Amino acid sequence: MKKAPQETPALCNAFHHAIELIGRRWTGAIIFLLLKSRCRFAMLRDGIPDITDRMLSERLQELEQEGIVERTVIPESPVRVEYSLTAKGRALATAVDAVSDWAHKWGQPVAADAAHPNSRRRRA
Repeated sequence: MKKAPQETPALCNAFHHAIELIGRRWTGAIIFLLLKSRCRFAMLRDGIPDITDRMLSERLQELEQEGIVERTVIPESPVRVEYSLTAKGRALATAVDAVSDWAHKWGQPVAADAAHPNSRRRRA
């Protein structure tokens, strides 16, 4: 009896776009922090090890264009800008929680000093 050839699985275009967007370097960290609270630029930069100002700015712009992040300008002196997740962005909470659970169960242990938020200091 001859075996039927195995069919190549199809990739869902919507899934591919979503995973490429949220899988980009730094994007998951930005979403993770914004799920906790709205943040100013410096707070995000300080919360993400080794991200440069340029990279953070680019990722925030991409997420804003995708409707995931909202940029709010608060007209004070000096002007204050805050970033928060839109409803579309907050809908990623279940996925981020699932990845976090997976990372704690299956991920590589992180050295204690590498996990400390002040273990690195750099400025772009």
